[in-house]
Amino acid sequence: MDPQTGASTFETQAHGVTLSLTQLLPDQVRAFYVARGFDLADANVFAEACVFMTVLRNDAAPGEIDFRLTDWEVRYDGATRSLPPPENWLTQWSARGVPDAAMLAFRWAQFPAEQSYAPGEWNQGMLATGLPPGSRFDLIARWTIADQTYEGRLDDVRCTD
Repeated sequence: MDPQTGASTFETQAHGVTLSLTQLLPDQVRAFYVARGFDLADANVFAEACVFMTVLRNDAAPGEIDFRLTDWEVRYDGATRSLPPPENWLTQWSARGVPDAAMLAFRWAQFPAEQSYAPGEWNQGMLATGLPPGSRFDLIARWTIADQTYEGRLDDVRCTD
């Protein structure tokens, strides 16, 4: 746990890949998006969607990893669900009249919907689970290496209250 913010990080290493989720406090997310052109009401919609800074690294996998967020699952309250894709958020922002520049900033700050990483490559970005504040869930992340599927799992991940 970060002593200054109280945010926790959840991390797993599997098959040469490291996955970590670090809690982002709703106030951090609100401030980030208000500073990029969102009004407070719109920023709050995302801030309350259980957001994490997500890092995926190909530390030592036996080749390039390919992933798609649509292959990842959240297990919450006895059910399995997909993560809300960034495109759903962009559709919502457009309908709410969020300025184009703010939507571009939003898109660039998100964890990619799909990507490939050679050994040593990595990326990070915001990832919303869409779950209520205080929720606990398991995340199953999947990726492929040479058409073989691998997975990493984070159990009992907690959304901030």
